[in-house]
Amino acid sequence: MTIEQFVAGTYTRQYQYKSFVPTPINTEWTWSDPKLNTLLAEANLKLGELNAFSLHIPDIDIFIRMHVVKEATTSSRIEGTRTEMEDVVMKRADIDVEKRDDWQEVQNYIKAMHHAIKSLEDVPISTRLIKDTHKILMAGVRGKAKLPGEYRKSQNWIGGTTLGDAVFIPPHHTEVSALMGDLENFLHNDQIQLPDLMRIAMAHYQFETIHPFLDGNGRLGRLMITLYLVSKNILSKPTLYLSAYFEKHKAVYYDNLMRARTSNDLLQWLKFFLVAVTETSKDGIATFRSILKLREDIESRRLITLGKKLPRAQELLNHLYKTPKLTAADVGSMLDVTPATANVFIHDFVKLGILRETTGGKRNRVFTFYEYLSLFADAGR
Repeated sequence: MTIEQFVAGTYTRQYQYKSFVPTPINTEWTWSDPKLNTLLAEANLKLGELNAFSLHIPDIDIFIRMHVVKEATTSSRIEGTRTEMEDVVMKRADIDVEKRDDWQEVQNYIKAMHHAIKSLEDVPISTRLIKDTHKILMAGVRGKAKLPGEYRKSQNWIGGTTLGDAVFIPPHHTEVSALMGDLENFLHNDQIQLPDLMRIAMAHYQFETIHPFLDGNGRLGRLMITLYLVSKNILSKPTLYLSAYFEKHKAVYYDNLMRARTSNDLLQWLKFFLVAVTETSKDGIATFRSILKLREDIESRRLITLGKKLPRAQELLNHLYKTPKLTAADVGSMLDVTPATANVFIHDFVKLGILRETTGGKRNRVFTFYEYLSLFADAGR
């Protein structure tokens, strides 16, 4: 089938409403629009550069942690949470009570991402992996009563307050298993000659259209993009996360998904997706370059002034790359030193401009590796 001739699906009469049944996508796809070829080539080029860059950075896994934090924060924010990256890297006890629900949702996303990436070593992207990841995503948060880890058994909808004023009504729950089976087969069908970026772009659209869960579909659908690229070894490390781009262009993101359903215009969604990959890859490369520049400045110019304290200072710095917001007690625990020694290191790091005190108080003070954290907070905005 050609993408230009794509037919999104049909409406089926249910009791007092019509649900949308998307056309199965596990088939061969071609296209004639030359612009799509250009965008695909550019996206592949930049994604390859991002992957190559990540392979040459020492201790890359330390920095990927913050990429995951950023993805979890922005993907959850698209769905309405109000947690910022600075909150996410703090402990639950240090979060204001009214913010803890949002904080926990982001923590669940981080845990789900790590679980899914690890699971790819033994399990392909499949119903089993998707359900297991969803169960972690929904554990103990606002969606905990909405069948965590199970496809829905009732009708859901997008937009509006009821089925009566819904913007879009996904397929009836009795259709979900078959549609998800088709999607899973599409992801793994080696007989289809389709570039991987096109395949995952179509899969993301189809997943969001099926909306197989009662809650968490947006976050899981975006997470699936990175999982697929890692599973295909297009990314050696999970370094590409599109949620920041999708959040920045939130209205266009939703409009293009909806346009494919209502106007059969899958082409526009694919173009948007490929541009998102290109621009996000560029941002990722720029962030890694900034990290290396900052690391060189701190380790070669600032820390060297600490003399015999340098080994422990380097150890603390490595902790900061993973947890860029901490207290004196945290430093003491990380380095296994007395409170007095921990405060000495904090004083040194503040003096060197590495840490910044952010509470303004004299007790229960919190210190932030601001230069580093801001590299992620600013990327893509």
